[in-house]
Amino acid sequence: MQRLIVPAPAKLNLFLHVTGRRADGWHTLETLFVALDHGDTVSVSRREDGTIRRTADLPGIALDDDLALRAAHALKRATGCRDGVDIAVIKRIPQGGGLGGGSSDAASVLLALNRLWQLNLPRAELMRIGETLGADVPFFVFGEPAFAHGVGEQCRAVSLPPLWVAVVVPPVAVSTAEIFASAELTRNTPSAKMNVFSEGYGSNDLQPVATARFPEVGAALAELRKRSPLARMTGSGGCVFAPCISETAARDALAAQPAGTRGFVARTLARHPLAAFA
Repeated sequence: MQRLIVPAPAKLNLFLHVTGRRADGWHTLETLFVALDHGDTVSVSRREDGTIRRTADLPGIALDDDLALRAAHALKRATGCRDGVDIAVIKRIPQGGGLGGGSSDAASVLLALNRLWQLNLPRAELMRIGETLGADVPFFVFGEPAFAHGVGEQCRAVSLPPLWVAVVVPPVAVSTAEIFASAELTRNTPSAKMNVFSEGYGSNDLQPVATARFPEVGAALAELRKRSPLARMTGSGGCVFAPCISETAARDALAAQPAGTRGFVARTLARHPLAAFA
């Protein structure tokens, strides 16, 4: 096996609560993650010279900031593998949208190289490596809808019915670091005391900060809520989404948005497409 072309799905946070802040500055969270059947495409081609190289340009993403490259380097360091890889990512997940694009690319690289390099690492080890890259990476490696806590790395599988969503992409890239550094961010939401979450449970504690700092996010949310009162922001923003009962309802919700609105319709995934790679 010399080459794999694999998906890197987007994710949604159905709710996201900030429960505290650790001494090292990282925030503790509780969130309900789910992956979507919409995302990037990652190509990995094995090299025998040990070199790790990006072969497709990614505008706005410097080599040192490319999580897909960093994932390959981290896996190589952790295992001592002598192989290299050429990596190319076709981006469909918007940057700064709260959909986990970079983290998903990194997780798909870890999973694909686990097979391409014939490493046979267990899922828990890949999640540990993923945690060093970003708080969302372990979820994508975990491979199922998950209730996550800690900084997002501790995942517990949950059963969710299939869900159609209309996702709106405001014309703005939101900085996760800026939102979490905000003085007005709520950091003391009580911990959830349940294992089953009803539709519309909870909120996104980052949403008030993002909508105050980025009016485009607030405007997109207000428009989408005309179609669904359960519409909310995902992650640190700025994408907003509305859960719908059917594909038709999701497409109707997206079509009702103002002319020129960017967005897409997707369905939630019960299992990550690369779950069998670990």
